[in-house]
Amino acid sequence: MATQSSSTLHTFSVILPRTILPEMVTVSAKKGDRLDVVADAWHMEHDCHYGWEISFAPGDADMSTVRARLNQDGELTIEVQRRPPGQTCLAPTGTGLRYRF
Repeated sequence: MATQSSSTLHTFSVILPRTILPEMVTVSAKKGDRLDVVADAWHMEHDCHYGWEISFAPGDADMSTVRARLNQDGELTIEVQRRPPGQTCLAPTGTGLRYRF
C-alpha cells in the first residue's frame, strides 16, 4: 500500500485485483488511532484475501473524516484528514467507524 502525507491529509492507495468488488472491502476504525482494511473475494480460494492495519501517531488523524473509494480500475484509496497541530482530541465515544462500500 502506497502512503502519502501532507500537513493536512494522509492518503493510502493500493491496486486490487479486478475480482475484488466494492462490497468485498471493509474499512474499520479501531481504538488507538488505527484503521483495519480488509478486501476479501470470499468466492475464490487463491489470491483472494488482502489486509492492512494502518496506525497513526496519537491524535494525528481525525478518524471522523475517513473516506474510502474503489474505482473501476481496482484502485482503493483511503483519505484521512490530519488534526491541526495543538488541537486536543475528544474522548472516544461509541464503537468507532465501520465503513462498507
